[in-house]
Amino acid sequence: MKKVMLVFGTRPEAIKMAPLVKEFQKQPERVETVVCVTGQHREMLDQVLDIFDICPDYDLNIMKQGQDLYDVTSRVLTGMRDVLKEARPDVVLVHGDTTTSTAAALSAFYQQIPVAHIEAGLRTHNIYSPWPEEMNRLLTGRLATYHFSPTPLSRSNLIREGIDDRNVIVTGNTVIDALYWVVDKIKSDKALDCELVGILAKAGYDVSRLNGGKKLVLITGHRRENFGDGFIHMCTAIKDLTKKYPEVDFVYPMHLNPNVRKPIHDVFGEELSDFGNMFFIEPLEYLSFVYLMEKSTIVLTDSGGIQEEAPGLGKPVLVMRDTTERPEALDAGTVKLVGTDYNRIVNEVSVLIDDKVAYEKMSKAVNPYGDGLACGRIVNALLYRI
Repeated sequence: MKKVMLVFGTRPEAIKMAPLVKEFQKQPERVETVVCVTGQHREMLDQVLDIFDICPDYDLNIMKQGQDLYDVTSRVLTGMRDVLKEARPDVVLVHGDTTTSTAAALSAFYQQIPVAHIEAGLRTHNIYSPWPEEMNRLLTGRLATYHFSPTPLSRSNLIREGIDDRNVIVTGNTVIDALYWVVDKIKSDKALDCELVGILAKAGYDVSRLNGGKKLVLITGHRRENFGDGFIHMCTAIKDLTKKYPEVDFVYPMHLNPNVRKPIHDVFGEELSDFGNMFFIEPLEYLSFVYLMEKSTIVLTDSGGIQEEAPGLGKPVLVMRDTTERPEALDAGTVKLVGTDYNRIVNEVSVLIDDKVAYEKMSKAVNPYGDGLACGRIVNALLYRI
């Protein structure tokens, strides 16, 4: 029997790796599944583990107040050393572009354990945008033996970089597997639906405001490269949009990072209570966020994963970044880049609110990131190879 170890540490990784853990666990006669979390995100990670009922076999618990990239990298690298020596897996699976993924892959390489990279081959071709994610995914790609790409374009990126095409498999993105699992869970459980309404109310937003067809713009922002002036421009645009469209609700679950919260307070200041349609709420766990995203009209974000998730629910996405490692979404018409430019943010949100044809064109575009069956493809392909 083979032993696989899945390593992740942030909420986005956990969301995308959780359905894969579940898929491996369906075949106990073929594979022993070991889960190691690093705790790069602590509370947000634990929320996802609870939703998917996953109990880690190892927890590095590296989260420290004020940690930087040097701290995260070194703690994951040295923490994985002892875990790998004890567990001795046949393959280590890491996801995407986090510091956890790169450090875990390097640790596995030092012990000559093959690495499988999930969501492999995404590229912006600019090592500083997004930072440090683009370099993380490049480094992880060089350390990996097996590459599971979400799209044909991401596979092509790897082949152009010299990766053996026999070890690059297009699977779709596991985030769609997770998304559909969660949406089905919510829709089939009336008690859960009521619970989520209560959670959102406690966080600061009454979902009943959307009764009668009211529009909702859902906002997220957290990227390092937008800290400072970028966030000031974003918040100023949002503030003016709330004035322009008093009949539209704008909901912003705020990241805990003070670099995100300070610009909000700087721009809105004491006026915050004067905006009857602007809701700055506390961070949401995954179930609540998916519930709110499903009810939204437009998503305005600088996130990576939401560019894949929201189109799966028919929601147009405006991306507050200058580059994206997901150009397939641009080509498909499910997302549009607006950067942190005040005018572009205001103009593009306005178009989607005012122009029904433009809105339907984006909302009905086909999501290029998969059909919810990626995890099965990964498990079958990997067990065939190891």
